[in-house]
Amino acid sequence: MKKLSRSQFLQVSIMLFGLFFGAGNLIFPPLLGNMAGKATFISLLAFSVTAVVFPVLGAIVVGKTNGLSNLANRVGPVFALVFTTAIYLSIGPGLGIPRAGSVPFEMAIAPYIPKSFNMNLIRLVYTFVFFAIALVICLRPNKLVERVGKFLTPALLLLITFMFFKIVTMDKSLAAPTGEYLTAPLTKGFLAGYDTMDAVAALNFGFVIAQAIRRFGIDDEKEVTRYEVKAGLVAGSVLFLVYSMLASIGMIGSAKFVGLENGAQVLTESIKLALGDFGLVLLAFIFTLACLTTCVGLISSGGEYFEKLFNDRLSYKAWVCIWTLFSFIMANFGLNKLLEFSVPLLQIIYPVALVLIVMGISQSFLNFTRESYLAAAAVSVGLPLVEVMDKTFHLSLGPVTSLVQGLPMYDTGLSWLLPTVIVVALTSLFVKVFVKEVEVKKVRQKY
Repeated sequence: MKKLSRSQFLQVSIMLFGLFFGAGNLIFPPLLGNMAGKATFISLLAFSVTAVVFPVLGAIVVGKTNGLSNLANRVGPVFALVFTTAIYLSIGPGLGIPRAGSVPFEMAIAPYIPKSFNMNLIRLVYTFVFFAIALVICLRPNKLVERVGKFLTPALLLLITFMFFKIVTMDKSLAAPTGEYLTAPLTKGFLAGYDTMDAVAALNFGFVIAQAIRRFGIDDEKEVTRYEVKAGLVAGSVLFLVYSMLASIGMIGSAKFVGLENGAQVLTESIKLALGDFGLVLLAFIFTLACLTTCVGLISSGGEYFEKLFNDRLSYKAWVCIWTLFSFIMANFGLNKLLEFSVPLLQIIYPVALVLIVMGISQSFLNFTRESYLAAAAVSVGLPLVEVMDKTFHLSLGPVTSLVQGLPMYDTGLSWLLPTVIVVALTSLFVKVFVKEVEVKKVRQKY
């Protein structure tokens, strides 16, 4: 039986980390450290549940089920089609890919361009080069592991490590926790990790990693799953290590840099203090590499999904070109308008993604029935839908909205959590008891 070499396995693992680690992953931990101050460690642990544990489990469960469609099909074929397509569109050209092209420019380059320059033209040139590189990488999926896992991501890790060690040697100035990190550091940290969107992205990337392993000649599905589990654990460990470094950067200067609005500002002020103008150039490279690796994973996974969805009427390369071109246009002309639709959609599908990950990873020993999956999906989609309609669009469904508003953790955006757990437990119990009664009656009738 063919095995992966140590080098091949390491490339796959580092590639998975690179796919996860985009702009959000780079800016949320420093902001957490800046605001949590002395409570950074406990907040970081909670952050890691949604930013590390769930993404790794998501990649593993998609690998085990041989694709997101197969996992979602446990609810039903219609749900599988709608949910899977919504995931690929929202996290792909609907939000993730255009944002990956524009965020590094807006965060790390635009603030330092003289006002006399044409900002729109410079953005156009930057995003054109960015998406051209992403397209070249994606057009050769058999080279994806080598280009992302062997070159791009290791370079990113080296730059982040260099930045960390330069900043960590500065005088430490820790502040007391502020805002919600003062009153609820665990809950706030948990929700901050939720914002990385990696649990949803993992449902795309799990299949990419499984395909990458198969391209090395691993045909046995059990071996593919085993390698994917191990790669997920390595990628998760590296993610946690990098998050710890970034959160520490924010924590170290939390008393010096007060009132900053986002993690990019925290990194910028910290790196300027440590390395001066050179630090700004370094940060621009870090942002670009982080977004490029994620962008490549999103384009590649979307191309493979839509090629199969439309029965090969358009090739993988054609879909990759379409997604890249659309994302390039949106990154320059329509990102804000796109966010108005994509962000609410993600708020609706993210909870059910978490639920499917948990149920999928525990399926082998809890044996959930289709009814349990259906009930869980109905609650974890329905309640966030009502919540988004209320909070974002100010649309009320009368008594239904009032009922949802009265649920625990509504204010934190987790009103779906407790009802979903209860519904899954009750449905599973009912189905098992009902099935057992039917079997007993059949035995009695037989004898």
